[in-house]
Amino acid sequence: MTSEHASDEARQAPPGPQRIAQLCAEALLAGDQASRNLGMRMEDVKPGAARLRMTVRLDMVNGHGICHGGIVFALADSAFAVACNTYNAVTVAAAASIDFLAPVRVHDELTAEARELWRSKRSGIYEIVVSNQRGEQVALFRGRSHSTGGQIVPDPQG
Repeated sequence: MTSEHASDEARQAPPGPQRIAQLCAEALLAGDQASRNLGMRMEDVKPGAARLRMTVRLDMVNGHGICHGGIVFALADSAFAVACNTYNAVTVAAAASIDFLAPVRVHDELTAEARELWRSKRSGIYEIVVSNQRGEQVALFRGRSHSTGGQIVPDPQG
């Protein structure tokens, strides 16, 4: 087999789990106006995992001079959404909770790291750790997902 033939076969091969996760994340975030308007950026995605980043702006601060808890929740929730939709099955949140561990200030750079703890055919449990630019954990989010059926992207397996 020539290398030219091998590269043709590689282009025609069905995408693996990592490529499917990437395609799903890109499609999901392309339509996510809320995450985009809050300045969230995807840094990494893998099957069952995602990392998003966001800088806290002045318009995200509450009356106590700290970041509004709903903004921190939104970042964690978006990382959760990306992580649980990496298998090309439309998946939504069925439940979520958050513990705020430390105050978040304007200009803080937050990172939400989502990882899958458990997954069955239609449900999953995910943990999302939100940290600041110093690596200090500022929130811990846990979400339960539910797959509703349907695909995020046309069947990448062909």
